[in-house]
Amino acid sequence: MREAGYDAVGAAGLAFALRYGVDEPGRGRVRAVVVDSDAEPSGNASALRDLLEKHGHPAAILIASADRFAADSAWTLVLRRPLSVGDIVAAVQRLLPLPGDMRQPLDD
Repeated sequence: MREAGYDAVGAAGLAFALRYGVDEPGRGRVRAVVVDSDAEPSGNASALRDLLEKHGHPAAILIASADRFAADSAWTLVLRRPLSVGDIVAAVQRLLPLPGDMRQPLDD
């Protein structure tokens, strides 16, 4: 994500993601949340609702196993395995396109 110009932070699950503040120093608002169903196997719908509400209802992307049904309507987009990191980046770029002058790596 950072190589494509998006600021990104990771969390080991929804409970950890809820620990991030809304106004983290040096960061903009959260515009997308990407959840891996394998990392959050319980689904934890209430933590997802809390996280999306806390950050003003950003886009919610689920990475799901091909054999797992994603019933929760909170998802803006569901990506099915197998997929690559590039597929995830491309999905975020479609949902949240950056202006041309911002399409550069953040870590350079």
